[in-house]
Amino acid sequence: MDTDLLKTGFFKREEHIKKPADIQKLFKAGKKFSVKGAKLFFMKNDKNINRIGFPLPRGYGNAVERNRSKRYSRETYRFFKAHLNTGYDMLFLVYPGNDSFLSRCEQFKTLCIKAGLLKDS
Repeated sequence: MDTDLLKTGFFKREEHIKKPADIQKLFKAGKKFSVKGAKLFFMKNDKNINRIGFPLPRGYGNAVERNRSKRYSRETYRFFKAHLNTGYDMLFLVYPGNDSFLSRCEQFKTLCIKAGLLKDS
């Protein structure tokens, strides 16, 4: 099995945005782009890695739906991680509705293209 492929799938602890102050800073000062059902907030960080958080709006379903939504979002990020420019903090906010892995991938890809976060291929 190709070990380089496996390394890109890791989602390390330092890649998570967890502090409420960091999340609020992104909501207030970050640039944002939106598509139907999702928004991406982002800004430069002074690091050589990307950090990402997956907040959900208030009233987003029950615990099962919230956990599934975050799981889809994390897997989507892992899938695109190797194709993103580094040095950004991001929040990927999704709204209830068409909740599937494929739709989440399409939303994230479209938002990253709009924001210019995808590496030039």
